[in-house]
Amino acid sequence: MLETPGMAAKEKEEAAAAAELAELLSPAAGQAAREGAAEAALALSGDAAGRRLLVGQPAAMAALLELAAGPSPPAARHALGCLVNLSAEPAAREPLLAALPALLGLLPGGPACGVLANLCRERGAARRVLRGLREGGPGLEPLLQALGQPRPPSQLGPLLCNLSQLPEGRRGLLDRSRCSVQRLLPFTQYQDSVVHRRGVVGALRNCCFEYEDHEWLLSEEVDILPFLLLPLAGPEEFPEDEMERLPVDLQYLPQDKQREEEPDIRKMLLEAIMLLTATKAGRHTVREKGTYLILRELHRWEREPAVLAACEKLIQVLIGDEPGPGMENLLEVNIPEEVEQQLQSLDREEEEEQERWRREQEERGSTPRSEEPSR
Repeated sequence: MLETPGMAAKEKEEAAAAAELAELLSPAAGQAAREGAAEAALALSGDAAGRRLLVGQPAAMAALLELAAGPSPPAARHALGCLVNLSAEPAAREPLLAALPALLGLLPGGPACGVLANLCRERGAARRVLRGLREGGPGLEPLLQALGQPRPPSQLGPLLCNLSQLPEGRRGLLDRSRCSVQRLLPFTQYQDSVVHRRGVVGALRNCCFEYEDHEWLLSEEVDILPFLLLPLAGPEEFPEDEMERLPVDLQYLPQDKQREEEPDIRKMLLEAIMLLTATKAGRHTVREKGTYLILRELHRWEREPAVLAACEKLIQVLIGDEPGPGMENLLEVNIPEEVEQQLQSLDREEEEEQERWRREQEERGSTPRSEEPSR
């Protein structure tokens, strides 16, 4: 679209207003003016255009970072809220990472977790944050300690999830000497914050990529499987012989037991269990714990195509034949490049088909149940 004189004048006015706001945020403006300016900056950061204006003012960014760590609670609260919004902008990444020591000093506060969670979506930034945590103290320990608060910050889960996209982040969560991963497990059913719950489940799924730790994760020392299965279980009753195959925590569930309500979290739970079946020993343990029974009932109940597909893939692994010699560890199997491309193409086709199905059901106003997979 061509820029008109009116548009250019408006942009100039907005830039001048942002520069004026930056002056009011500076220490020279006085505490009262700074508090008001921080509140105005928070409001301005509520949309993409406002965020771009603020990011284009380095002085404003520096002043907001200084206020966030300052002694005035109202100004710090507004400044941190603004920084959380700004951290979603790619152009803000480097200025915020340059102030990493100050941001790390604000952990494990919720807004600081939010800023760092946004930054850590990018792997390079996540690596810098992990390095900063290690250089500044005991690594992930302050974040893990925050899990023991009566109400942990909602953005703590996403931060741990994004840090665990890296092998070194997963190693921190799988530190056996600190019982780190065990502190995450209760939050697979945490009801006070879906954001925190989603992040924790994502972190657990990422940890399951480390197949060397599968035996330990499935052992009594951690016993991760019931924590992944319980959110997928409903109130269904099982015959006595089937009930006895289930872990104790999944037996005789109440009639008002609800499954995880968020489809993406259900899918991540299934993906985590799928990863735990990568090794022969893992498949044996997952089968022996009656996992198929929970998946069978979930498949009868599930309506989301993507979750159904994940459920069906896992069921096929559990009821199918064992892989041949040399392929026992599914995460170590070398797939020829042409086959991998074919599989990626099939995945894209499956996603497109699921999206078409979803649109059709929305137009019809109904979502039929799927049939149980044959065994």
